[in-house]
Amino acid sequence: MNVELCSHLHSFNFTFCMKLLINASHNKSLISALGTLEAERKYESLLNCLSHPPAFTTVRVNTHLASVKQVKILLFEEIHKQFKGLSVPVLQHPELQDILLIPVIGPRKDLQKQSSEVIVGAQCGNSVLRGAHVFVPGIISASKFMKAGDVVSVYSDIEGKCKRGAKEFLGTKVFIGNGISELSRSEIFSSTDSLKGIGVRMTDPVYLSPSLDNVLSSYLFLQNLPSAVVSHVLNPQPGERILDMCAAPGGKTTHLATLMHDQGEVIAMDKIANKVKKIKQNASLLQLNCIKAFCCDGTKALATGKREDGQEGPPFSAESFDRILLDVPCSGMGQRPNMAYSWTLKEVTSYQPLQRKLFSMAVKLLKPGGILVYSTCTITLSENEEQVAWALETFPCLQLQSQEPRIGGEGMMGAGLSLDQLKLLQRFDPSSVTSRGMDINSLQDSREEDLILLANKDCIGFFIAKFIKLNSK
Repeated sequence: MNVELCSHLHSFNFTFCMKLLINASHNKSLISALGTLEAERKYESLLNCLSHPPAFTTVRVNTHLASVKQVKILLFEEIHKQFKGLSVPVLQHPELQDILLIPVIGPRKDLQKQSSEVIVGAQCGNSVLRGAHVFVPGIISASKFMKAGDVVSVYSDIEGKCKRGAKEFLGTKVFIGNGISELSRSEIFSSTDSLKGIGVRMTDPVYLSPSLDNVLSSYLFLQNLPSAVVSHVLNPQPGERILDMCAAPGGKTTHLATLMHDQGEVIAMDKIANKVKKIKQNASLLQLNCIKAFCCDGTKALATGKREDGQEGPPFSAESFDRILLDVPCSGMGQRPNMAYSWTLKEVTSYQPLQRKLFSMAVKLLKPGGILVYSTCTITLSENEEQVAWALETFPCLQLQSQEPRIGGEGMMGAGLSLDQLKLLQRFDPSSVTSRGMDINSLQDSREEDLILLANKDCIGFFIAKFIKLNSK
């Protein structure tokens, strides 16, 4: 990425998100505590982090089928093969024993740009920066004479202005690496069939991460570090009845089932049928039998009358679950990398009412003494701390609980929560660490404990709150 382009990206992101995070969240408390300049510096640092991938690829081991030690060895061998002998370590997280961490090498600034170019959509570009190859549906444009086997440079169309099938694109684009085209231009754009395979096999990406598509697929699950923390915080026990209210694609669902040793019942819901199918596929792939997935709108999950005898699926009886995970639909503004913010202020602020409907339903479905964990992959105050303040005021039966393991920082001020309450929350803030990237030399000179500390901080933006229901009032 060249300096001018990064400056353009950063300016665009910063203007939009400053308005969202400060004005929309009315976060006068934070500005008052830090001062306007320091608050702006904090947000500027955060947004800079969000435009780059996390410093580590995180994978969760399916301990239902294999030991972490076994999978760690297999994964190291696979990475050694993919990276052509480059020695990149695989680290086991000391507090999350089922998590393995792979350092990301980059940004690599010595790559030679090719004359033949492929332009991909922003979402595809984000995936490439995290280790994926380019799949055909993500390709928007290719150079006029591109043939299968050509070495090409891949760029991300961050503003969405490239026309499909264009032979040249002179608009704003981010260089994300080089690869080998698997198909010719004519095969990509002239085919009457909907092609789905790899279009460009990335050989020299700007950020070097292993491609784990179909690699040890029954033993590994790609999962962001905070997403793995959530399941440990809920701490499901064998024999319990667990509800994952917004479960697709099933990463947390399968993690919960694994932590329970596949004993008990994990009910997974999503309102989109194809996503429910994906949950079932993942459960089958990981050979977990205690998961039951249903297509259901979480806001309609409570039975208003008597349930039929033998009914397994929704709607469910009130106070029928021991623990509930509510990983709500959100603005996703903590996801990394994100080089193209396309939301409007209205779109982002529209999530809060839906989240409250789902939360209200979760409280009704939770048993007295049960645990409810609320989480998002966003950084906005309105979807995180403000929701906690609303929940505590609306439901006197709920009480915040301390969280284990404790990997993230405390909550952000500005929602009226006390300092003690903020300490019970976990907010993962990528701007809390200054990362200048990693090359193979700095990696080899680093201590393992320093790398673990970096992995804990240089991850996606995320939020976790844990509640206990004291009674049924």
